[in-house]
Amino acid sequence: MSIIETDAVLHEAHRDNHTHRDVNGGWLRPAVFGAMDGLVSNLALMTGVAGGAVSQQTIVITGLAGLAAGAFSMAAGEYTSVASQRELVEAELAVERRELRKHPKDEMRELAALYESRGVEPALAQEVARQLSRDPEQALEIHAREELGIDPGDLPSPLVAALSSFGAFALGALLPVLPYLLGATVMWPAVLLALAGLFGCGAVVARVTARTWWFSGLRQLVLGGAAAAITYGLGALFGVAVG
Repeated sequence: MSIIETDAVLHEAHRDNHTHRDVNGGWLRPAVFGAMDGLVSNLALMTGVAGGAVSQQTIVITGLAGLAAGAFSMAAGEYTSVASQRELVEAELAVERRELRKHPKDEMRELAALYESRGVEPALAQEVARQLSRDPEQALEIHAREELGIDPGDLPSPLVAALSSFGAFALGALLPVLPYLLGATVMWPAVLLALAGLFGCGAVVARVTARTWWFSGLRQLVLGGAAAAITYGLGALFGVAVG
């Protein structure tokens, strides 16, 4: 094992091995959730209908309707959710901005006390708080990070979340329908393609998590397959009961 001997090498090694992925972006969660939900929900919907022994045309129409309805629903839900969260954060920032304007000394003492609680010497903590409080916008950013745990300059975008969710859901939901659109007349090609898509999505997700690709892929495959099997069984049961 090599030993790092100089400060220059240490700095270089630290720089190369101490980078982090963006975990605050507004696109990743809705995109991942949308793709998985599109695959699982539309596959389950189509297999449930197929279990009722309906025509091929009915299955295709069901899949396309599920794609459209689910994509718009996901987009609307994500937009509303992220917009509401952003509005709440902005309201709290407005409160903090008002406090900084009305009671700057109290806020500065509050910041100094926070640094003291983390082990900084009282005199140094007060000096750091004084210097950081010179710029109102910088002071707001620091208070927001320390008190609210947020970065005012990196709030999630409702539009990005909605578009990511819409596109990902539509892409995922398209897979079970695609074999029919290409000429398939039975259900199994759609099921196989959807299950392969689930495994692939799980494997891709593993690239931004600590899980291994095969574990993540198998987990999504099992969950999606179980959902499809259960809904197929329910469709067959209801089809017999109705028939």
